[in-house]
Amino acid sequence: MQRGSVTIGLIGDYDANVPAHQAIPIALTNAAQTLGESVAWKWVPTETITDAGRVEAFDGLWCVPASPYRSMEGALLAIEHARTQGVPFLGTCGGFQHAIVEYARNVLGWADADHAETAPDSQRAVVSALECSLVEVAEPVHLHAGSRIATAYGTDEAFEAYRCRYGINPAFREQLVSGPLRLSAEDAGGDIRAVELDGHPFFVAALFQPERAALRGEQVPLARAFVLACLHARSAA
Repeated sequence: MQRGSVTIGLIGDYDANVPAHQAIPIALTNAAQTLGESVAWKWVPTETITDAGRVEAFDGLWCVPASPYRSMEGALLAIEHARTQGVPFLGTCGGFQHAIVEYARNVLGWADADHAETAPDSQRAVVSALECSLVEVAEPVHLHAGSRIATAYGTDEAFEAYRCRYGINPAFREQLVSGPLRLSAEDAGGDIRAVELDGHPFFVAALFQPERAALRGEQVPLARAFVLACLHARSAA
């Protein structure tokens, strides 16, 4: 790789038929080109992540859409590593959902926190079915002023696409986002659509799939901000 380049681990189970998986390499390539840098990436199947050593060599981790993953525990291990070691992290769609579960378990201490898609009988399903499914839906998203995501977009509103049926369970909303994990984007109804972690170089998770803009030939601001954070982290190492 060229001097200043970064290597990003794509946490998830690659499927060539998933639009987001088609889009992510394009989004990363476009981001690198706008920054005048080179970026390499590697798909990391979740079942291969049995400890942090599997992902510690990467400059950044992107937990990608298309869950349930083959190994939920593998995905959570990768997210925990990024969160605790200050590794730039981006989670989209399923990555957002699993970032919420990891935070609930390991920061809030809710060992029984779970995802209703894979644990429908859980008493503490911090991620639950949405009242209205967001499969192949595009909607406006309000970005909170001063947040990393608003800075990345350079505006307070975006129009983003979704392909999901699960989001933050309203019953746990207040406890989840009243600490260092904070709300950074909402939909028109006030439902959480993105969060980010204070005190971390770059930890952003969005329920929508911003990467899909790359399939339309558009730049992906959040991908660019993520790559930039990875570059900064690498240069500081």
